[in-house]
Amino acid sequence: MPPLRILSPSEQVAEYLKGELLRGRWTTSIPGVPSLAAEMGVNRKTVDAALRQLDSEGILIPQGAGRKRLIGVLPEDRSPAPLKLGILLYEATDKRIDYIVEIQHMLMEAGHAPFFAQKSLVDLAMDVDRVAQLVESTEADAWVVVAGSTSILDWFAGQNFPTFTLFGGSRDRRFAGAGPNKSPAYRECVKSLIGLGHRRIVLLARTQRRRPVPGDSEQTFLEALEEEGIEVGEYHLPDWSDRKESLLSCLDSLFKVTPPTALIIQEAPVFAAAQQFLATRGLKVPGDVSLVCSDPDPTFVWCEPSIAHITWRSRPIVRRIIRWADKVSRGKEDLVKSHARAEYVEGGSVGPAKP
Repeated sequence: MPPLRILSPSEQVAEYLKGELLRGRWTTSIPGVPSLAAEMGVNRKTVDAALRQLDSEGILIPQGAGRKRLIGVLPEDRSPAPLKLGILLYEATDKRIDYIVEIQHMLMEAGHAPFFAQKSLVDLAMDVDRVAQLVESTEADAWVVVAGSTSILDWFAGQNFPTFTLFGGSRDRRFAGAGPNKSPAYRECVKSLIGLGHRRIVLLARTQRRRPVPGDSEQTFLEALEEEGIEVGEYHLPDWSDRKESLLSCLDSLFKVTPPTALIIQEAPVFAAAQQFLATRGLKVPGDVSLVCSDPDPTFVWCEPSIAHITWRSRPIVRRIIRWADKVSRGKEDLVKSHARAEYVEGGSVGPAKP
């Protein structure tokens, strides 16, 4: 039997930090001595000694006084550690979406512990401070953020834990992401509508897709109109907040003077609300107004006329998140952004523009 070795306080701290590094808690750098000492409740000299031990092992790379140590070489043969994964939804009802359910189940099958945050981004009014407070008070090894706004994603990009963004603009930020590339489908949709004589085409997009600047799909929509000689303005991408009252007010304003002949509507719940708005005013689809939903929805198979929409395969996106979680659980950095192909599906909700 080997002799029992009693670890010194600094060695205990070094072992703890090594374990956190192997779990992927930090991916590029490790917090400084003051932060670590406060977190573990030990004095700074002990933490400093532990960090110098990890320096000597090549696990950390010192960058000089006042600068965070970079993470160096970690053991390659370490086994993956289960992750406690927080899922921050756009809306609370998103947890019932098929691919969100599939993501949750597949993460669990992979041995991880996914959970939904207590509040959604809409619940928190897309407020960065409120989101930060929620995340910092929630125990999680990594986060999956669904359709975060620019400011929300900027905040996550500045944190030390791994983050994966599902939808949302993650192209220039240091974390992984996935979502459909809808821009070509938007261009095809606009081209098809204009071919049917439509000129007054309006896109109803969520706030985070318009502010502070239009997203890729929304910008493609505006560019496609301009290419056909249509002078674009706020009419084509109107401003409204993510509330029922604001949506109905926006629709009421649109149909007062120069009613659109075609609406492209983001998300099935908003699409259903717009359908009801038109029905209560005696406007027929597609006789008076053509409708396109920018997302697929299982209810569309029950609709007659069929619903024109943009669709994509969710399975590659689901698999991408599982691969990311596996790499993070092994302490590896994964910043890859991937996009699924989307396509425009014509339907009976689109017809020639009314003369």
